[in-house]
Amino acid sequence: MREIGCKVAEILNEGLGEHRLRDLNDEINKLIREKSHWERRIVELGGPNYVKHAPKMTDLEGNIIDVANPTGRGPGYRYFGAAKKLPGVRELFEKPQELRKRRTRYDIYKRIDASYYGYGDYEDGVLKRVEGSAEAEEEWRRVEEVRREARKWAKEVVTVGATKEVLFEEERKEREERQRQFVVHVPLPDEKEIERMMVKKKKKMELLSKNASEGLLEQQSEAKDMLNIHR
Repeated sequence: MREIGCKVAEILNEGLGEHRLRDLNDEINKLIREKSHWERRIVELGGPNYVKHAPKMTDLEGNIIDVANPTGRGPGYRYFGAAKKLPGVRELFEKPQELRKRRTRYDIYKRIDASYYGYGDYEDGVLKRVEGSAEAEEEWRRVEEVRREARKWAKEVVTVGATKEVLFEEERKEREERQRQFVVHVPLPDEKEIERMMVKKKKKMELLSKNASEGLLEQQSEAKDMLNIHR
């Protein structure tokens, strides 16, 4: 009993690892089988029955259960301490989920009444309030859509107007630039050139005046000869 108690205390440590926990659990079961053999032998010899007062197998919550042995280790195999939480073992102690009772077609039809088909939906006023809210929301969305389109159109108009102003401004600047370039490229005479041009023009005027005077005198002489006027 002392050896079983030591091993049971050791198997409570979950940090031992899966293999060590399984080995400890096997050793405890082996010792328990030996103990059970001697307990039965004591009863046969007329001694006290210790099996009647032996501890029962419990689940993770401490409830006494009778678990079938699916491991092939033999009848009466038990799990102790942290071994109850090992993979494949924990499921043995979990309670099976209760299967949900499937409803028959009769049960389904029995629950169908007038409200299932929509009769009386307007009597309590709930549907009317819901529909009113939905209509108001739809109207709000429609107004927002109109406003959004109007803002978009106004933005496009402003953009087009700004584009035209930019184009007009660029054309004006380009025209002024061409005029400025034309004026700049015209050669301007200096003072000497102006003086030379004035002298040349003066000589030309004097020559024209002289030629005009000689021609005029010649014309007057011819006219006198024709009129036979002599002085």
